[in-house]
Amino acid sequence: MFDGTAASAADRRRAWIDSLFVDHAIFRLPWTNFATVVPGRVYRCNHPTPARLAAATRRYGLRTLVNLRGHRKCGSDALSRDAAARIGLTHLDMAFESRGAPHRDRILRFEAMYRTLDFPMLMHCKSGADRAGLASGLVILFEGGTADQALRQLSWRFGHFNRSRTGILDAFFLRYRAEAEGRLPFMEWVRTEYDETRLRGDFVAGRLASFLTDQVLRRE
Repeated sequence: MFDGTAASAADRRRAWIDSLFVDHAIFRLPWTNFATVVPGRVYRCNHPTPARLAAATRRYGLRTLVNLRGHRKCGSDALSRDAAARIGLTHLDMAFESRGAPHRDRILRFEAMYRTLDFPMLMHCKSGADRAGLASGLVILFEGGTADQALRQLSWRFGHFNRSRTGILDAFFLRYRAEAEGRLPFMEWVRTEYDETRLRGDFVAGRLASFLTDQVLRRE
């Protein structure tokens, strides 16, 4: 496990080795799923390289980088923190899960963060598929959008597979649509009615899709 910073040139070399070959950034070098969530305000992607982060900051005027992986002891984390500091971005940590029912307290914490951070902002997880999709769907609902619009953020085009264990994220938005949309504002439903234990018990994942995401793609 990488347990350092990217403060010096030697540190950055070690961080790059860990990022490329332990955190699988070698597969992210030629490809990004960068996308707009709210035009001029919110963007999403897989874990950006320092160069990609700098380019996005120049193009979109980014002010804040939100790390949906949480603070991790890995080279990718160290490099993006160092890059954010060099570019002048505010770096915030907001850890979400990709294979469990979304936790009420984390949704509440994310909404509080969202209401006070500086925009435009970029959100990333590792692959930009599942946790980035969840956070993007939450943003859509924070902004008054619909569950169907939120569900579009959990798409195969970002690398998300709703038949795998990560499909519980889709089930979360579907549960809101079925139980409360049009009756309760989204955050009121989260605060007063959302039952993550029941959602977890009701959801059944497909074995083949779960094998693909967990064992082949080795998603977090």
